[in-house]
Amino acid sequence: MKKLVTTFKVFAVLSVLALNSCQSENNEINQQETVQAKVNTDDLKKELAPLSSQIIPEAVQFQLNESGKNLEAYLKNDLQITGVAALGKITTQKGLELAQNIISDKDQFIASGNIMEPSSVKVGKIGDLYRGDDLTIARQGLKEAISEEVKSGTNVMEITWNSKNGTFKTLCFYGDSGIIWDNIFGGLVMMDIRGNSEASSNNQAARVVSTWYKQWWTANWLWGSKRGEMGYQITIYYSGATVSNADVNDWGYISLGKAKSESKIIKKTGAYGQCRYALGLCTPTGSLSFNSSNFSVSFSGLGSNIVSNGTKSLYP
Repeated sequence: MKKLVTTFKVFAVLSVLALNSCQSENNEINQQETVQAKVNTDDLKKELAPLSSQIIPEAVQFQLNESGKNLEAYLKNDLQITGVAALGKITTQKGLELAQNIISDKDQFIASGNIMEPSSVKVGKIGDLYRGDDLTIARQGLKEAISEEVKSGTNVMEITWNSKNGTFKTLCFYGDSGIIWDNIFGGLVMMDIRGNSEASSNNQAARVVSTWYKQWWTANWLWGSKRGEMGYQITIYYSGATVSNADVNDWGYISLGKAKSESKIIKKTGAYGQCRYALGLCTPTGSLSFNSSNFSVSFSGLGSNIVSNGTKSLYP
C-alpha cells in the first residue's frame, strides 16, 4: 500500500511538471508569434526595393479619396484614414512570403461588415475578432487572397487609421491601376441588402409568350466600384393564363472573396412558375456552404457577407 501511495505521488508530481511544461511551451509559442510578427514587418520593409517615385498613382489616390468620403458618410468619425506613406516594391520571393505572413498575423488589424449598415462593422486585431476554427479559416483565407493577387512588382504603402479603438496601421498593396489588398479595404464592403429587381414586358402579340423576373445583390469596394454580384432570373412561357414551361439561372462572383449560387425550378406548368434560389457572397475570412437537403446557402466564420435564400413565383 505504501508503495502504491508513493507511486501515485510520483505520478502526480510528473503530471504537474508536464502541465507546467505545456503551459510554458504554449506561452513561449505565443510570445514567439508576437515577436515574429514584429520582425516580419521590419523584414518586409528591408526586402522592398525603392520606388521610382513616392507619389501615389492617380488611380490609387482616387480610391483613397472616395473611400474616405464613403467612410465619412456612413461611419462618421468611427473610422478614418489619417495618413499614407509609400514604402517600396516587392521584388523577391521572401518579400511575397513575408507579405502573406504579415497580413494574416493575429496581431494585425482587420475590419468586416457593410458600411451601409454601420452596426455590422467590426474593427480590431485578427486574434481578438476571431477564435478557434474561425481564426484558422480567416488566416488561411487571407493568405490565399494575398498569394493569388500580390505578385513580384507590387507596391506597398502603410496606411494610418483612426478608429473608436484608437490609432493603428495596415499594409496596403497596390499597383498603377489601383489598390490590390488591404485588411480594412478588403474586409469592408458597401452593399444595399434590399437588392435590385427587374421584370420584362410581355409581348401579347405572340401565340406563346414569355416573361422573366430578375433579382440581384451587388457588393462594392469602399471607393464605389463593383466588387461582386449574386442573383437569379426566372422565365416562364405561357399561352393565355396557362404556363407551359419555366426555367431559371443563377450567378455569383466576388473579387477577393467567396461566392455560391444555386437555383432550381419547383413548378413549371399550370397557373404559374416557381423557382427556389440559394445565394451567398463573403470576404476571404469567412466561408459559405450549400445544403442540398433544404436548398440553402449558409455563412460561417466572420467577415462581410450577404446571403439570400428563398422562392419566387411568376405569373402570366
